[in-house]
Amino acid sequence: MPLKLTVDTDRWRKHVQTFAEATPGLVPVAKGNGYGFTLRKLAHQTEWLTGLDAGVDTLAVGTYNEVWEVATRFSGSIYVLTPWRPYSPEINPEIADRVIHTISRPEDLPLLLERQPNARVILELVTSMRRHGMTPSALWPTATIAREHAQFEGITMHFGLDGGSLAEVRAQMDAVVGAEAKTVWVSHLSANEMAQLRASYGDITFRARVGTGLWLGDRGALDVTATVEDVHPLERGYSYGYRGRTALRAGHLVVASGGTAHGIGLEAPLGDTHLRSRAVAVARGGLDAMGQARSPYTLDGKTLWFAEPPHMQESMLMLPSGARVPEVGEELEVRVRYTATSFDEIVLES
Repeated sequence: MPLKLTVDTDRWRKHVQTFAEATPGLVPVAKGNGYGFTLRKLAHQTEWLTGLDAGVDTLAVGTYNEVWEVATRFSGSIYVLTPWRPYSPEINPEIADRVIHTISRPEDLPLLLERQPNARVILELVTSMRRHGMTPSALWPTATIAREHAQFEGITMHFGLDGGSLAEVRAQMDAVVGAEAKTVWVSHLSANEMAQLRASYGDITFRARVGTGLWLGDRGALDVTATVEDVHPLERGYSYGYRGRTALRAGHLVVASGGTAHGIGLEAPLGDTHLRSRAVAVARGGLDAMGQARSPYTLDGKTLWFAEPPHMQESMLMLPSGARVPEVGEELEVRVRYTATSFDEIVLES
């Protein structure tokens, strides 16, 4: 039985449309697992947006390997966020004129133009994030080459999530003007910050790349459930699971769909540096060391504990004595990180 994502299609599309109409120059982002929806579904949804006169004409993907997957479902321009390198996969000639390349090193642009003369390019300016990008002194001569030998689509800047990005954009605008760019592509700026930039620099077009806020901005339209596949009574002292653990108390063992192959039980490194978050992580680590870990599954509004680490496609959950015992085939609510979860089934309800 599946780990299932159920989408209230009307509500979800209403949010997507409202967001797009309120975001001039929006560039939807579809990368990785497609924020849980798959790349194909997001490409199809972006094509739907182009028909609403919401100003959407470009879809951003993460890597070159994702280009073809969206190209057959979206008819506009495809902007590859990962910078081009000499070892990047070749683009199918049928769609080469639709692809916009990111150039983050001066030496890469001539090499790209050897393979694809007059390629469409965006030059990346380094920011405090320091992931990719050129300094202004490297950007300006590269921009000259782009203007003369390529289709120069503008400058891109990528920022972190800790705020302060607006001030940094303003500080970088001399570099943008020096490159004679007409368009700036940015991420992680609020609608208010984008409006301030447009008001301050009327001769520059600012375009916002947005993924999470667009696709996952209304979580109430999304429901994730797992199916109860088996239930076993446990007495104290019974052994169970791959590791032959011993039940410390009586209850029931619930086997539910969803495991590591779906992203269940997998966590990214801690990103929050606040003291409270670190304290929570330390406390959770102590529980993990004792073989106790909260699961993302809930029954009747109460969180269930993992009986042992999730298996590849199923999870074993501990149900305490006295709790209502679910039936086989019943669905449990599951709290997931959408960008790291793959669903067996996606149901679009209207």
